[in-house]
Amino acid sequence: MQETTAGVDAAGVAALKEIALSGGIDGQRKVSCSALGERLDASSQTASRRLQRLESAGLIEREVVADGQWVSLTAAGKSRLREEYADYRKLFEGDAALSLSGGVTGGVGEGRHYISLPGYNRQFVERLGYDPYPGTLNVSLDEQSTRNRSELSAVEGIDIDEWEDEERTYGSATCYAARLEADAGSYEPVHVIVPDRTHHDEDQIELIAPEMLRDELGLADGDEVVVEIEDA
Repeated sequence: MQETTAGVDAAGVAALKEIALSGGIDGQRKVSCSALGERLDASSQTASRRLQRLESAGLIEREVVADGQWVSLTAAGKSRLREEYADYRKLFEGDAALSLSGGVTGGVGEGRHYISLPGYNRQFVERLGYDPYPGTLNVSLDEQSTRNRSELSAVEGIDIDEWEDEERTYGSATCYAARLEADAGSYEPVHVIVPDRTHHDEDQIELIAPEMLRDELGLADGDEVVVEIEDA
């Protein structure tokens, strides 16, 4: 059974950082447990166990060979280190603003259905302070914003709890207060909504608001927007 990334302790993150610093963040790098153990001030056996745990958590991929192993960070591994970076950035830089930029893109139409479901809608009204337009605005993030997206983990979000009806259970999500900037002006309140179990890639975010954002700001697919996250 695969561990969750949240189950990786500080020692595991330290090992992950060492792998990244050795070049494993950009591709496969050959790693020996003895050399890794020296950098971590640990034994070879301890280093080996940490690699096994990182692999079980889905943070690295590795191929064991006769004289060592080839190791590289997965997308989840890179995201875990970005979360660490976001924490340290907040620690030393204070409440630095988080801006995410990208282009408006079409969705698959699921937002309209889920936003309107009573179990979610009730929580939106109570916790966000408005009844959302039944649909989401999808934004495809640029390269820099895709890297910065993990900094959302350092922002205090608004929990939307899971709920169930007679047919199924609907998953939980987190909403982050934001302001949307576009050529035609700005709009708020807006919330970035991140389902806890999401099918979206790291370069995609969804926004909800009281009104249809495309109409309010005259947005079309491909238009560039900036999402200013509050209290980052």
